[in-house]
Amino acid sequence: MLDLLANKWSALAIGAMEDGPQRFGALARRLEGVSPKVLTRTLRRLEEKGLVDRTVYPAVPLHVEYELTPLGRGVAEPLARLRDWVEEHADEMRDAPPE
Repeated sequence: MLDLLANKWSALAIGAMEDGPQRFGALARRLEGVSPKVLTRTLRRLEEKGLVDRTVYPAVPLHVEYELTPLGRGVAEPLARLRDWVEEHADEMRDAPPE
């Protein structure tokens, strides 16, 4: 589970869904730089672990939404604090001498 949560795209996808259900296209736009293949794989892994629900609405064209489960909302809070910390300390990390 830690590998999944430590993954860049997983953490960002969870953060993007904090505001509520999102369609695949909306998630792809919010997560600039993620390929459709990587986003699909990320969402499937989050769903398999019970962090995300996938709801299919029968319409033409097909309408699919992804939403955090209660477990996913629970992990979103500490991930948000980690994102805040990284943003706050980005300059220090960038200026640190290489090892």
